[in-house]
Amino acid sequence: MAKKALNEMSFLDHLEELRWLLVRSTSAVIIMAIVTYFFSDFIFDTIIFAPTSPDFFTYTYFCELSHQLGFADSICITELPFIIQNTDMEGQVNMFIWTCITAGFILAFPYILWEIWKFISPALYEKERKNVRVFIFVASLLFFMGVVFGYYVIIPMSINFCATFSVSTMVQNQFTIDSYIGMMKTSVIASGLFFELPIIIYFLTKLGLVTPAFLRKYRKYSVVIVLLIAAIVTPPDVVSQIIVAIPMLLIYEASIFISVFVHKNKLKENV
Repeated sequence: MAKKALNEMSFLDHLEELRWLLVRSTSAVIIMAIVTYFFSDFIFDTIIFAPTSPDFFTYTYFCELSHQLGFADSICITELPFIIQNTDMEGQVNMFIWTCITAGFILAFPYILWEIWKFISPALYEKERKNVRVFIFVASLLFFMGVVFGYYVIIPMSINFCATFSVSTMVQNQFTIDSYIGMMKTSVIASGLFFELPIIIYFLTKLGLVTPAFLRKYRKYSVVIVLLIAAIVTPPDVVSQIIVAIPMLLIYEASIFISVFVHKNKLKENV
């Protein structure tokens, strides 16, 4: 049966479309999760637990950067004094399943974007619907850039801070596998979704829910929030905080630029 036109679809029709979007997207995540099962050794040993070693790329790069900036060994990491342990009978099984699902979500994200585009495209102009490839490419690129940023910047900084922080020498850091994997999943997914901010602002501006003036008005608050996040996830040194904060601030500024562009086009269309 041919798909109904947007103006012919009832509220229940929209709900039906949304239901199938969720079904197809969930199926894609499950399929990719099954695929990741066959690469589980690589995912856990080479990717997930790599930041627990002082030889991890980020730590060595920051150490070299510290020397180049004349800070000697101030941000060099030579030891991460903690161990990861499992305390639940089914802990490793649950962790394995949810890690595969998370990896499946990351790999299936371009397809999920395609499903979202199909859902919202009837509300767009014809010339905008032709930009589907650009939308999928840019949105996927931003998401994967965010995942990489979270993995190589946010996670190492967080691990270093948590591993070296101690309220007393009497307390040893022994993290559970659930807390470690949970921190990693939250960091990469949240970072990936944050990098989608320009895309979100684009559509919110198209809908008239956000304006460039609004974003500029609350720019100072966004700067404070970003700096607070950077201060929380990084060691107490200015260099680390700047490294984390700058990309996030650039994403926000890019969102303002996109909002300005979309807003001007809307004004021209209304003339």
